Amino acid sequence: MEATSAPPKRIAVGNVINETFSVYGANLGPLVGSALVVFIIVGIIAGILDAAGGVILNILATIVLLAGEALYVGFVVKLVEDVRDGRRDMTMGDLFSAAAPSILSLIAFGILFGIGVAIGLVLIIIPGLILITIWSVGAPAIVSEGAGPIAAFGRSWRLVKGSGWSVFGALIVTLIIVVLVRFVLLAIAAGIGNGAIVVASILAGALTAPIFAIAVTVMFFDLGGGAGEAAAPAVAPPATTEPPPPPAPPAS
Repeated sequence: MEATSAPPKRIAVGNVINETFSVYGANLGPLVGSALVVFIIVGIIAGILDAAGGVILNILATIVLLAGEALYVGFVVKLVEDVRDGRRDMTMGDLFSAAAPSILSLIAFGILFGIGVAIGLVLIIIPGLILITIWSVGAPAIVSEGAGPIAAFGRSWRLVKGSGWSVFGALIVTLIIVVLVRFVLLAIAAGIGNGAIVVASILAGALTAPIFAIAVTVMFFDLGGGAGEAAAPAVAPPATTEPPPPPAPPAS
C-alpha cells in the first residue's frame, strides 16, 4: 500500500490575530522592553559607525542593524514557542541565548527574502506579494527547526501550501494594525513638538516590532511547523529464510 501525505493544515485569520495579541498582551513587558534594549543599543552602535564615515564602517553599521533585527526575531520566535504550552518557562536571557545561534542564518534569509520580494514587486507587484506569502514562515523554521537559510524557503512554501489566502489575509490585517498604531502615536506627538515625535517614533517601533514576528510564528506552528520535516518511515529488514540453527546437544 502506498503511503499518502497528510493534508495541509488550515488556519483562520481571526484565530491568528487573536492568538498574536493574546501572546503580545501577556508578554508585553518582555517584548517591548527587549525591543527597546536591542534596537536602542544597535541604533547607537550603528550611528557611531555611520558617523565615523568610510565604506567599511558603513557596511559594519548595516551588519550591526541586521544582526540586531535577526536576534530580536529569534527572541520572539523562541518566546512564542515557549508560551504555547500555556506558560513561559524561559527567562529573557534564556530566550536570547536560544535565539543567538540562528543569527547568521536569519541574516542570510532576510537578505535573500528582501532581494526576491523586491524583484517580485517590480514585476507588477503580484509576484512580490506571492513571495511574501509563501516565504512568510521561513524565519520561524530557522529558529525552531534549525533549517538553513536556503532550506527555510522550501520549508515555508510547504507549510503555507493550501493556506495561502489565509496567510496572506493574516499578514494584511497585521500590517494594517501596525500602520494604525504608528499613525496614531505619531499624530499625537505631532501636536506636541519635535521632541515628542522622536520619542513617539521610538515607542511606536518598540510597540510594533513584536507583532509581525509573533503573527508569523503563530502561523508557523498552526500550519504544523516546529517538529521538523516528517521523517521517512523505517523500512523493516527482509525476513530471513535460513533455517534456525540446530539445538545444542545435551550436556553429558
